[in-house]
Amino acid sequence: MSTFQAPKGTYDLTPPRSATFLAVREAISAPLRDSGYGYIETPGFENVELFARGVGESTDIVTKEMYTLTTKGGDQLALRPEGTASVLRAALEANLHKAGNLPVKLWYSGSYYRYERPQAGRYRHFSQVGAEAIGTEDPALDAELIILADQAYRSLGLRQFRILLNSLGDKECRPVYREALQSFLRDLDLDEETRRRIEINPLRVLDDKRADVQKQLTDAPKLRDYLCDACKAYHEEVRALLTAAGVAFEDDEKLVRGLDYYTRTTFEFVHDGLGSQSAVGGGGRYDGLSEMIGGPELPSVGWALGVDRTVLALEAEGVELDLPATTSVYAVPLGEEARRVLFGVVTELRRAGIAADFAFGGRGLKGAMKSANRSGARYTLVAGERDLAEGVVQLKDMESGEQSAVPLAEAAAELAKRLG
Repeated sequence: MSTFQAPKGTYDLTPPRSATFLAVREAISAPLRDSGYGYIETPGFENVELFARGVGESTDIVTKEMYTLTTKGGDQLALRPEGTASVLRAALEANLHKAGNLPVKLWYSGSYYRYERPQAGRYRHFSQVGAEAIGTEDPALDAELIILADQAYRSLGLRQFRILLNSLGDKECRPVYREALQSFLRDLDLDEETRRRIEINPLRVLDDKRADVQKQLTDAPKLRDYLCDACKAYHEEVRALLTAAGVAFEDDEKLVRGLDYYTRTTFEFVHDGLGSQSAVGGGGRYDGLSEMIGGPELPSVGWALGVDRTVLALEAEGVELDLPATTSVYAVPLGEEARRVLFGVVTELRRAGIAADFAFGGRGLKGAMKSANRSGARYTLVAGERDLAEGVVQLKDMESGEQSAVPLAEAAAELAKRLG
């Protein structure tokens, strides 16, 4: 037992469960790669001010949950709590928006960090796959991203998730709603911290999960009643495109999300099998974020889907992914000459794209065959001195138990044929 353990609220990914996480990442990113999204990777930490400006100084993420540090040179840095601000910063720094091909479509995958109370589905270190479409205001882009996320989840076999959809308006109509909401909230029985939030970002109060707060919000002004004509038309087009694509959604007028930069389209993927931490992913449009962090006007939309929560959703539905075998062929040498010969065969198989492994450590036949069984290999190659003298190896089908001698020179070709 090691002296050290993973920090509280974090987890290690180890085989065989790690294979499921890799498969989920692959499934989420596959529709993006087929739709013109290029891969981007950003540092694990950024300037604190990037998140203070972009995510919002009044959000729980910035005020309570960011891991911050001061470098020896005095720089204030933060481990990234989310991906959008970092990706937009990187796109601006690289002038991707000036290449003449808007929107700039990017996808990413990585770890993110928030100091939260650990519980099932909520970690201090978590993994996401995200997508951003930067530089274009078009309801078809919003619909595209929602459809691609829906496609990814369905490709994994998930069926019991729901898509919640809302519009948060824009800089024209939201200030009017903000004022009406503030007037309503100021008359409620709320704690001091929530009252401070009313003055900074009243929409966040609607996202409060406490039952005593939600009870008082029953008659709160509805944002839909304050949307300008342009925002109404934009939202209806998103809804129409999703409906035409056969993607079911639920209108949720209280859906706010926890970040300040969202405008207009806002959405969330929830899975009712996960208890209180039901959100498996979400996103929306953030037309003003570029200007918030010092860039030009670049209307954009994106989402992030939680890999860990998606895995929990799969487990809740009892979905078992059809994962490829980590090993298709396992070689068992008996003797030093056989070790050299079969190691060469294994190398040849790997170069041909066949997953192959080798009985390292000079174990006897019984121990090596146990390892072959544990590896999940479909075929085992066994060779000893007599086999090599005859120019053959023994090929055993681990499913049927059938074993036959095949010419050594033809072993790789025979396995390639059998494995298809």
